[in-house]
Amino acid sequence: MFRRIVLVITIGSLLLLGIACKHNKKPSNPLAQIDSKQPDTVLFAKAVEATSHGKYETARLNLQTLINAYPDSEYVARAKLAIGDSWLKQGGAAGLTQAESEYKDFITFFPNMPEAAEAQMKIADIHFKQIGKPDRDFDHTKHAEEEYRQLLLQYPDSKLAETARIKLLQVQEILAEREYRIGHFYYMRESWPAAMARLKTLTDTYPLFSKADDALFILGDAYERQVQKLRVAKLPKESEDAKNKLIGQYMDAAAVAYSRIITRYPVTPRASDAAKRLAAIGRPVPKPTQDAIDLNRREQASRGELRRTGKVLLAVHKRPDYSPATKVGAPTLVDPRPTDAAQIVRYANDLVQAPRQAKQASDAVTVGAVTGANVANSPMPRSSQPAQTQSTDAPAPAPPQTNEANASDPAAAGNQSQNDSSSKPNKSGLRKLMPF
Repeated sequence: MFRRIVLVITIGSLLLLGIACKHNKKPSNPLAQIDSKQPDTVLFAKAVEATSHGKYETARLNLQTLINAYPDSEYVARAKLAIGDSWLKQGGAAGLTQAESEYKDFITFFPNMPEAAEAQMKIADIHFKQIGKPDRDFDHTKHAEEEYRQLLLQYPDSKLAETARIKLLQVQEILAEREYRIGHFYYMRESWPAAMARLKTLTDTYPLFSKADDALFILGDAYERQVQKLRVAKLPKESEDAKNKLIGQYMDAAAVAYSRIITRYPVTPRASDAAKRLAAIGRPVPKPTQDAIDLNRREQASRGELRRTGKVLLAVHKRPDYSPATKVGAPTLVDPRPTDAAQIVRYANDLVQAPRQAKQASDAVTVGAVTGANVANSPMPRSSQPAQTQSTDAPAPAPPQTNEANASDPAAAGNQSQNDSSSKPNKSGLRKLMPF
């Protein structure tokens, strides 16, 4: 009996000891016996698991080990893309910069893989998420536009192309709004050439802008205001023809702007106003086609509008309002040549001053023919020239000596001017402290 009790106790103790050992035993590591020769599949799986748990450094270490140890593995491309994903999930300014760099490297090394379009999309999205309002810094807005354009140009058949097209339309809506505000600013301050340049560039570059009709109307009005300014300007009589020519060109440009509203944006509020302006300046009013009417209606119907709650949140958030952007049509992929305000002013000045300069040149030639003197080359009348120059046999006087090295070398000329200035009397007292 005693032996049975001892045997039962012994068996029970062994069972309890086994259960305790089972619970205290550490889980086995499947890679513990592999050392440095770890399979690429296991490395990639470990990296994915580490990324899902927020261990980004560990994930990148495993992925980089996979790339270095198994350059011929089928997981190399995916590992390179996963490194960028880990930086993207880590976030922060440094993380986003590193993610963009990794994605660009992926596109460089694997340009023909389907994932290249995905990498390009992620680069564009990095900048898209950092876009601010139109009155803020637009650096990320321009970068986002460039990257989405790159995707549509390089991977037009990608499944991501449609998403990139919609986002590019939203980005260009913000850029166009910025240009519109600047052009309107110049318009309100009656800086007509600057307003014309901004609004002309805007309407040429972003025809799908939600306020394109209003921008064209202001553009046409700016041309008319410039004409009014020219008509009251007092110019020399010989420049009147050039002045009238310039007025005609500005009126033609205004008529083109008004006509474009009617033919391209016939269902917008500014279409009727443009027709009235054309009639007022004596220009024919075009009739829009049915295709243009249908297209403009689809564009207007696809635009959204924020509700009251969205408008309140918009005033607090840094993100811009994308709701006015259309979802119909193809965005601009290549910018046309911009219009420069300085070129507008320069062209007007050259056109008006050319007749006056031509008249001055003609008068100079006439005076020279009558007096027999070369007015263009001689600042003095013929009778006041030195006596020795009247003799054609006498040799011409030797030209003054010049330092050829200084004449050909700007740096040497600067040194020479410093040497000449050293001969000036020295300053004394407080004058020594004055820089001039």
